[in-house]
Amino acid sequence: MTNYSDTQLFIDGAWRPATGGRTIPVLNPATGQSIGAVAWADKSDLDAALAAAAKGFEVWRKMSAYDRAKLMRRAADNLRARAEEIAVMMTLEQGKPLAQSRMETLAAADIIDWFAGEAPRAYGQVIPSRAPDVVQMTLKLPVGPVAAFTPWNFPINQVVRKMSAALAAGCSIIVKAPEETPASPAALIKAFADAGIPAGVVNLVYGVPAEISEYLIPHPVIRKISFTGSTPVGKQLAALAGLHMKRATMELGGHAPVIVAEDVDVESVVGMMVANKFRNAGQVCVSPTRFLVQERIADEFTDRFTAGTKAIRVGDGLKADVDMGPLANDRRIPALEALIGDAVDHGARLTTGGRRIGNEGWFFEPTVLADVPVKARIMNEEPFGPVAVINRFGTLDEAIAEANRLPFGLAAFAFTRNSATATRFGNEIEAGMTTINHLGLALPEVPFGGIKDSGHGTEGGSEALDAYFDTRLVTRKG
Repeated sequence: MTNYSDTQLFIDGAWRPATGGRTIPVLNPATGQSIGAVAWADKSDLDAALAAAAKGFEVWRKMSAYDRAKLMRRAADNLRARAEEIAVMMTLEQGKPLAQSRMETLAAADIIDWFAGEAPRAYGQVIPSRAPDVVQMTLKLPVGPVAAFTPWNFPINQVVRKMSAALAAGCSIIVKAPEETPASPAALIKAFADAGIPAGVVNLVYGVPAEISEYLIPHPVIRKISFTGSTPVGKQLAALAGLHMKRATMELGGHAPVIVAEDVDVESVVGMMVANKFRNAGQVCVSPTRFLVQERIADEFTDRFTAGTKAIRVGDGLKADVDMGPLANDRRIPALEALIGDAVDHGARLTTGGRRIGNEGWFFEPTVLADVPVKARIMNEEPFGPVAVINRFGTLDEAIAEANRLPFGLAAFAFTRNSATATRFGNEIEAGMTTINHLGLALPEVPFGGIKDSGHGTEGGSEALDAYFDTRLVTRKG
């Protein structure tokens, strides 16, 4: 169960090494040791991918939506059939427990199926005219070749949303996938290639992120970009896209608040949120981070949450009964240590965790900080790791104000038994996605995206295809 192959580029329907022969090592975060390599694309490889995407677009756009959907569903079936072997590859290169890797792979197949179903539903309009012999209609036509840039935390999930929407709309795509976790997105691409996707419709490259984005985004072949990653990088890429009048979807950083009102069942909420907080070692853009708990239940909540955190079993994701794997890369360890140390220096209470585990691999203790001053860095910077902050509040106004204080607005969580309070949460929390009394995010059929500095556009729900279409007016007399 530990086989891992080197990863090549996929350009114009063929797997191939980089023209220059360069590669980047891939490390297993559970050991810190090299397990393979990934091809490092240079300019000539990108030119080949661009030419292929241009050619593939002309083929794919002319295929009926029904036929595109059939091929997409075939790719989804391939993914399900290969879920076990793909999950092992993902855990080896990314670190998350095998069950979570398997879940991500199977969820990706559902996403493909859902977007395949949307492909034939790209409805235009017939607009009533002012004259009896005039017809006015709008057409939904694919925008053109797409460049997609994806991160390492969900190696398949982040690619499949962009690719499925693009393909359903009739666009070709160049995926710049993460070098840290290359094999699992390559397995996704292979599922499409083996399904019979025409050459050039889907292309896959790896390399230096800045070099690739700075070359692809301005290129005249590319008509749309989609990026998932940090807010600072997202702003740079959005500015570059804007300079060249390219449409852009941005799913950026978050710092998700969790408001817990005093009327909840504390044990139930804690059980739900401990599991969610430490999923993928907290390396999740929608990870619950700032827990805002009403004063009357704050001590009980903190004690129970701390106990639940201490019970998290950390280890190699390939081993049975592991709840949390290592961090995906070594640079997160000093970053988390600095945030935690700063919080404690500002007067926060460290109730559990806070340290690296061992000296092999990149394991870190699940951590809880309580009563953290707003001035602490962790209250203002996304930790992107297994750290939960628990603070207390008096009134709902205070909780909502704190939830909205930061410039981020990706996801939010809230818990209450009071219908009026739930309505306030839904109306007043500034987030692209707010889930109340359950975990209802990231399903294929619902929007997925943020507001404010967390980006714009959605990669889920029926609106996700809009960014991949041009809406064109055709009016005719006679």
